Amino acid sequence: MKHLITGGSGFLGNLIARRLHERGESVRVLDIWEDPSRPKEIEFVKCDIRDADGVAHAMKGIDVVHHNVALVPLTKAGGDFWAVNVEGSRIAAEQAVKAGVKTFIHMSSSAIFGAPKSCPVTNDSPMTPVEIYGRGKLAGELAVRDICAKGNLPLIVIRPRTILGVGRLGIFQILFQWIQENRKIYVIGDGNQKFQFVHAHDLMDAYMLAMDAGKPGVYNVGTNRFGTLRESLDHVITHAHSTSRVASLPAGLTINTLRVLDWLRLSPLAPWHYLTYHKAFHFDVQPLLDLGWKPRYSNDEMFRESWDWFVQNKDRIAAEDAASPHRSKVKQRLLGLLKKFS
Repeated sequence: MKHLITGGSGFLGNLIARRLHERGESVRVLDIWEDPSRPKEIEFVKCDIRDADGVAHAMKGIDVVHHNVALVPLTKAGGDFWAVNVEGSRIAAEQAVKAGVKTFIHMSSSAIFGAPKSCPVTNDSPMTPVEIYGRGKLAGELAVRDICAKGNLPLIVIRPRTILGVGRLGIFQILFQWIQENRKIYVIGDGNQKFQFVHAHDLMDAYMLAMDAGKPGVYNVGTNRFGTLRESLDHVITHAHSTSRVASLPAGLTINTLRVLDWLRLSPLAPWHYLTYHKAFHFDVQPLLDLGWKPRYSNDEMFRESWDWFVQNKDRIAAEDAASPHRSKVKQRLLGLLKKFS
């Protein structure tokens, strides 16, 4: 089988490419940035997902398209969210249909559900995104579903919860730095909401299981062992032998303050973070468990592993400048000032 991974140099795209390569599959990645650590057997095509002709050329001879190109919340991309996450997804699906691809796998997001009014979230739950990233991901998913249905192209949609794992940075880099420096760890509200994460390798196991089963459909992915956000933070603080403690902030005032700081570009936190992380969110993953998926990591276990990797690689992280937002360091901006008083 010949596979094309769009966004194949990003965190998830890179994991998919390597999993397929390790299985002996033929792999081609499409991205605007080439990962220097990419195995030489994996073909690289430099192309912007908005370039329909370039995407069409990259899909020649492809059996399975893995669509992972997306601007993530940390990029604060504004109008480009729509251009890449919606129109880019539309182009990928349209070109896949024209190329006669056998299967299209679309990486969506739990952000399409916004801040759910009830949990667990299922495929029947209302999709009500609360910010620009989630709205773009929903529009992109719906566009892909429509194109694949009209083109009779089998479609698998993967919706992961918040991802942790070796090499995953983003806002967790800031969290770990504060824990390492024994600072207070602030949460919006009391932190006692049930909050589900997913380990990157468990996500890849679910992804490959859905692909190998050849069962088109929508798969919501998160660990089946989790507690509250406060419990997860307390656990990693204890594991780190830190004197940090979790401190609560009033929801209304904090959200409004972060909204202003975000508008002024003085905070790395995006609306997805400050509008949803204080709300309970967990998927019903029983459909995946019924398929035979066996997640290996609980919330606590993935936090421990991620912390250990961070400590072992902090010097390299500080020096590295990857083009993928979830594989590169994050500037704290005005949060760095808050840290000094924590």
